[in-house]
Amino acid sequence: MKWFKRLVFVLIILLMLGLVANILSRIPVGERIAVLKIDGIIINSEPVVRKIEALKEDKSVKALVIRAESPGGSVGASQEIYRALERFKGSGKPVVVSMGNVCASGCFYIAMVGDHIYANPGTITGSIGVIVQHTSLKDLLNKMGIKTTSIKTGKFKDTLSPTKELTEEEKEYLQDLINKAYEQFINAILKYRKEIDASRLREIADGRVFTGEEAMNIKLVDEMGGLQDALDKAKALAKVEKPRFFYVEEPKGLIRRLIQNGLVFEAQSPLMLYYIVQ
Repeated sequence: MKWFKRLVFVLIILLMLGLVANILSRIPVGERIAVLKIDGIIINSEPVVRKIEALKEDKSVKALVIRAESPGGSVGASQEIYRALERFKGSGKPVVVSMGNVCASGCFYIAMVGDHIYANPGTITGSIGVIVQHTSLKDLLNKMGIKTTSIKTGKFKDTLSPTKELTEEEKEYLQDLINKAYEQFINAILKYRKEIDASRLREIADGRVFTGEEAMNIKLVDEMGGLQDALDKAKALAKVEKPRFFYVEEPKGLIRRLIQNGLVFEAQSPLMLYYIVQ
């Protein structure tokens, strides 16, 4: 039994050392590089933006690595995180992006801010485009004997109501709306991806997805590599010889994470435009 007690003792010591190392890595002293994971459907940008702003103000943080694992999300939330990363870069700190399994649409939009972008050869990325969806329940409601009436102040006020069909005029109105959001997407890419020609970008920005290797060949990604490559690049860009890497803490508890990060995907609200893989 002595060997078992010794084994338990060693495991306890190792666990304590791990906890101490984790705590020390979060103490804002020395030169540190933060790793922030953006995952799931991007709907609620507030928690991520708040973390980025805190990292920007933390003088010990010299660079930020974004680990991107998302199929996208709402237009507004993606744009808010994109802008937060711009402010982070504006403070003189580099941003390096590591694309994981999927970094598409709104997540791809966010990744474009990176000073250097890595993807794995098999990463699914791209899906440059905008979507708004409308589901009509009119025929079903009629069969059930349910009728609805809208009293409205303008002809477009109930455009996406599920109780009616879209008119041709409404379709044109919505198309114009998503075309404007699409142009914002294109401009967000061109702002930082200087090597890709605007006309070439428009040819491929039709909602299709790419492998990481394909994305690199068309200059949407800088290099093949994983998270460790991104960490090494952040270290080089920040010109820090021996940084301490730390992972920005996620909220504890499944329910809290679902609510705080907006992963309860709000049933694709018809009131939102989406940069998301469909």
